[in-house]
Order: sequence, then structure tokens, then C-alpha cells
Amino acid sequence: MPRRKSASGGSNAAGPDPGRQVVLSRFFKSAGSLRSSVSPTEPAEKVTEGDSRKRSLGNGEPTNKKAKKVPEEEGENTSVASHNPEPKKCLRPRIVSKSLEKLKEFCCDSALPQNRVQTEALWERLAVLPKCTDFEDITLQRAKNAVLSEDSKSQANQKDTQFGPSPEAFQKTSTCKPFNRRSKSIYTPLELQYLDVKQLHKDAVLCVECGYKYRFFGEDAEIAARELNIYCHLDHNFMTASIPTHRLFVHVRRLVAKGYKVGVVKQTETAALKAIGDNKSSVFSRKLTALYTKSTLIGEDVNPLIRLDDSVNIDEAVTDTSTNYLLCIYEEKENIKDKKKGNISFGIVGVQPATGEVVFDCFQDSASRLELETRTASLQPVELLLPSQLSEPTEMLIRRATAVSVGDDRIRVERMNNTHFEYSHAFQTVMEFYARETVDTQGSQSLSGVIHLEKPVICALAAIIRYLKEFNLDKVLSKPENFKQLSSGMEFMRINGTTLRNLEILQNQTDMKTRGSLLWVLDHTKTSFGRRKLKKWVTQPLLKLRDINARLDAISDVLHSESSVFEQIENLLRKLPDVERGLCSIYHKKCSTQEFFLIVKNLCQLKSELQALMPAVNSHVQSDLLRARVLEVPELLSPVEPYLKVLNEQAAKAGDKTELFKDLSDFPLIKKRKNEIQEVIHSIQMHLQELRKILKLPSLQYVTVSGQEFMVEIKNSAVSCVPTDWVKVGSTKAVSRFHSPFVVENYRRLNQLREQLVLDCNAEWLDFLERWCAAVCLLLGSRSVCSLLFPAS
Repeated sequence: MPRRKSASGGSNAAGPDPGRQVVLSRFFKSAGSLRSSVSPTEPAEKVTEGDSRKRSLGNGEPTNKKAKKVPEEEGENTSVASHNPEPKKCLRPRIVSKSLEKLKEFCCDSALPQNRVQTEALWERLAVLPKCTDFEDITLQRAKNAVLSEDSKSQANQKDTQFGPSPEAFQKTSTCKPFNRRSKSIYTPLELQYLDVKQLHKDAVLCVECGYKYRFFGEDAEIAARELNIYCHLDHNFMTASIPTHRLFVHVRRLVAKGYKVGVVKQTETAALKAIGDNKSSVFSRKLTALYTKSTLIGEDVNPLIRLDDSVNIDEAVTDTSTNYLLCIYEEKENIKDKKKGNISFGIVGVQPATGEVVFDCFQDSASRLELETRTASLQPVELLLPSQLSEPTEMLIRRATAVSVGDDRIRVERMNNTHFEYSHAFQTVMEFYARETVDTQGSQSLSGVIHLEKPVICALAAIIRYLKEFNLDKVLSKPENFKQLSSGMEFMRINGTTLRNLEILQNQTDMKTRGSLLWVLDHTKTSFGRRKLKKWVTQPLLKLRDINARLDAISDVLHSESSVFEQIENLLRKLPDVERGLCSIYHKKCSTQEFFLIVKNLCQLKSELQALMPAVNSHVQSDLLRARVLEVPELLSPVEPYLKVLNEQAAKAGDKTELFKDLSDFPLIKKRKNEIQEVIHSIQMHLQELRKILKLPSLQYVTVSGQEFMVEIKNSAVSCVPTDWVKVGSTKAVSRFHSPFVVENYRRLNQLREQLVLDCNAEWLDFLERWCAAVCLLLGSRSVCSLLFPAS
């Protein structure tokens, strides 16, 4: 469309700055104007002069096919908005005008302030997009949406504006369906469902499963578009973006690495079962199934499907190798005496849910917060759980710690209300949590051990219990006997934070990365669990002479022994996946069938290989520490083998839980469901004899095309012999395919049984993992296996 010249003189019309380009994007500053080609001295009415003249002709005067060009000096400007109906021939200028107005909302500020055309009257009619935190009267809206029927006529009348219904149309529709108070537009059932979940998890970016993709809505969609570099667009009342289901783990990890809390909302209903349910006419039910942050990346949604081919190097296949500590810090309120000295008591609890390690400590610290800095620097947490209010020196330390890391390495900070850290409230939370474990003498001892912890530690422990319950990872705290105190007597040397920083033990001082540090120089490990073990050795040097000599003897034996036994053990260990993380994933019942099979298969292979090496270990290993560790591993792994024999290897690799178990004697529910499926299939196959008689085709067989089973394929030339009550499923140029009424009914029943079988198999899978944890609890709680997994250099 050519630019219009200014009416005042021969000067050029003011256009957009040549250095700036109009960008139609939600992520640039809005409130710009696309009418930047209008001269500053030209009246705003002249912009729509041609449109208004055409509309005035359409109101009362006959229209010609070819309108003469009217000079700008002639005629009077008429109103743009006319109350009289307009002929269809005159709708095009109005549509163009409204399209420009719609695009104006998403453009950048491409015009100078003096060139903007004021259209406040029109903007009052434009709807404002609802944010994801708009939860006004959601309960009332859902009630109205469930009780009142949909009025299709009211939706058809909503064509007055593209941004929402007109005031007249809104008055008609507001009485029959819920509406968004801000945009005056109707919420869809899926959007109401999203708002319900978002209201409970306002701080999470939600991925909502919708068929074959996951969708983001509102501000979550804008975050996903910005961080994941995906397309975001307007759909109904919210901005939306989507990702394919098979790439969920990639995008969840990317969002978590940026510091977001990510929630996965999955469908809890299937199509066939929903068709026979009470809510068959409503939207699929969905619920939040998992939450993820930097310290809680455990589950099928964040681990890629592991390839289990023998030719593939599966080292580090399960997950990353970094130590993902969640550290909770609590400081006691200062009294007058301590305030003068600057001393304050701290309690910390650090949890690594991916490996099951729990550490705690209670200490006095000065105003410089050197002790707190020491423990924070040695643990290197990826996430901090803090009270909403802390003292100024502590806040300064937290700001320094979070400012040191940049980009995806930045520490995530989660704040919790101070009331959850109060001792009375915290003690009650801890007692309620550990009361369910006191079913035997060992449980009573665990409870007594927790009660005797220092008050600051109990306050921090209660907060971390409450936080991990949201992720269903609080089970890692159920064994207090496995807790380790950081400053436990004289067992390890404490290296303060200043020393760790100045000597560049864990990070260099240039870009705060591991490369160039002492740990990087010493790290020649081949496994992820070996790297974690080496880091503990570097940050916690031994103090007792006996332990130092035992470790030196073991290392000397590995380096200088002429026997091949150590080479064979090293080859075994370097092929292992991250067993430590895998066992904890099984313990939390968040593992996939692929991961479970991978871990169990490798543990069984390790057991058999070490059993074969036992004579050589007894004769050639001189170190008492190494010999004891190697010899006791086969006995610890003996309960694992029966669980491997139960599994079908091909089904485990494919993730098919319906065919996962070989022997169904221990799974009566699955056996019953499969028998019902076989009965339905048998009845459909027997029905084929009757179909052959009807069609007079003795060799007739069912065909399956594109997932549709039990279809009868008839040539188009013989379609006349097909009964009229048969259902036509599909056709080509040569043949047509049908379902008889008997097949339609039984095929529907078959699909329902198959979907119910999937649900039953998922429930039995969780029970199977529970039995595994109970039988192999000694392995999970033992440090012997982890001690064997030393860094293989």
C-alpha cells in the first residue's frame, strides 16, 4: 500500500525510523502504533476518510462498481463506527482497519510519540489478555459451566469484534457461560482446568498434556517461548505454546536449568474408558503428576529413554553427574547477648534426593558468616531453601553465593514462610512425619534419634520435609540413621570457605567453573559415582592416621599391583551406569522400566563377575580395605537376581508394562484382565464364520489398517451384498472396509479392557517396586557397594 503524503506542504510524511523495524512479537514492548505513516499535522480523521465515505454511501445511497476519486478537500468526515447494518460489499475496509488495530497490540514502538494517533475510544472496547494469575470466581465459573447448557447461537453472534464479544453479545452470553472479567470472553473447559491447577501451583511453569503434545498457557507460554525458543501465539483467552510429548524431558531440563519450577500435568483418563463413564461429554480429567526443580530431577519425564544395546556405551546414560544438593538454612533469632557479640546459631540440612545422601549440622557463627560460607562452599548446592526473612549478614552471604554462579549454573532460591521454621510448629511436623515409621523397635530408635537433634536442625528438617512432600521425595528422609553430620568430631578436616575459594579447590576464580581447579586436575575418573567420591575425598580430608594409611594402602595396591584382577574390576565398574542414582530412582518409585532393567541387569552381572574373581581377590589383593569391600558385594547383591528373572527383557526395553512380567502368578489382577481380553478376541474370531456365510466368501479374513482391527474388506464392485446395518470404516478406489454390529460392540469392549489393563499394569508396577525396595533395603542402606565404586583411574 503506497504511503500517503502529508497535507501540509510538500514535506514527506513522518514514517517509522529507518533504523527500527516493526516486529510482530509478544516479547517486545507493545503500545506502539502501526499508523506511523501519518503526518504529525494531518488530522486523525483523514486516516479513515475513505472508509467512512464508503460506509456513508452504504447507509442510504446506491453504490457504484467504480467509485470516482474524491479530492481530500471535498466532503465531511463521517463517523467510523455506524449503528446501521452495512452491506457485505463494504466490509473489506473495516476488516483491514480492525486487522491493523489487532496487529498494533503485538508490534514494537516503531513510531515517534508525536506521530501516534489517539484511539482511546477503540481501545476501551479491546480486551486485555488474562494473565495466568487471574483466578477470579473460578469456582463460580466452573459451576455455571457444568450446570448451564452451551448456547451455540450466542457464539455465532460474537462477530462484532475479533478481540471479544460486543457489549450486546456479552449481555446475552454472560448468563449462560462463565466469562473472564478482564477480557469479557468465554473460558474453555481446558482453560478452566488449567486455572484450577495453576491456582494451587502459582510459582510453577505448567506443561499440560493434550493428546500428542504438551501445551503452555498464559505467562507460562511466554516463558516457554522465550527460554525454549518456540512459537507462542494467541488461542482463545491465553497465549499458548506447545512441545511434542517425546521431547518433554529435553524441554523440562532446559526450563529447570534456567531456575524455574516445572510441573507436568497429565491426562488421567483414556478415550475408551471415558466413553462409558459419567463424564463422557466433559473434558478429559487431568492432574499434576510431577514437579521438578534443580535438586529434584528424578523421574521418567526428565530421563531420556535409555538405549540398552550391548554395543552402546551406557556410561552416564541415566542422568548428569553433578551433585544436586538442596540446602535448607535456619538461623535462630538473636538475643541481646549474642547480638552484641555478633554470634548466632545456625541449623542446616542438606539433601541430595538423586543419591539419597542427607547431611546436617548445627554451629555458632560470627557476623562474618564464615562457618556458613564454609559449609555452603563445600556442598555446592544447586538450590537453597530459606525463611522469608533472614538477618542482613546472612542475606549478604546468600547474594554473594548466588551472584558467583552465572547462567544455568545459578543457584535457585526458594523462600518459605517463617512460621514453618518456628520450633513448636517444626517439632509437630517432624513428629507426624516419623510417627508413621515407628512400627517396630528400629522405628522407635529412629524417632528417638531425631528428637535428640538440636533445635535449629529440627527447624530446618521440618521445612525440608514440607518442601519435599510437594515433590513426593520425602521418603529419602525416612531413615535418620543414614544422616551424616558435617562437623562430626575429628573424622574429617574442615576447609573453610576462604581457603576453598583462594586455593581454587573446586572452582577457578576467573569464571567460577570447575575447569582449572584442583578437583579438575585430579579428576581422572571414568564413572559419575567415581567423580562424586573423589569430590568428597578432596573436600573432606581424613584426620585419623589409621584411616589415612588404609586409604593409602588401597591406592598403592591398585597402582603397583602386577595382578590383572584390578584391571578386570576396573573394566567392570567403568561399564556401569550411575548405580547410585538408579537405586534412588527405584526407591522413590519414579523409574521407568528401561532404567530398572538397566540397573538390575548390571548389578547381576557385577555379582556374577565378582564371584568369579573371588579366588584371585583373596590371593592377590593385599589391602585389607579393598579385599573386604570386594568380597562382601556378591552377598549384598544376592536378593537382586530373582527380580531380573521375573522381567521380560524385550518388553522392559520397549517400556511395555502389559507384557513386562513373565510369570503372572504373583499378579492376579493382570492375569484376570488378560483372560477377559482373550475371551473378547475369541468371540470376534468366532464371529468370522458367520460373516463368511453372509457374504458367501469362505476365505474371508479380518484385515487391520492404520490401527483399526477386525475390518471386513469388500471389493467396491460387491458392496451391494453388504447388509445395511454394517458400519463403513474406510475405503479406497478398489475396496471398502466395514464393521458388523457385533464387531462394533465387541471391539469397543476390547478397547476398554485394553485401556483398563494399562492402568492395572501401572498399579502392579508400583507394587513391584515397593516389594523390591523392601527386599533390597539392605543394599540401599549399605555403604559397602558405594564404597566399592571408587574412582576408576
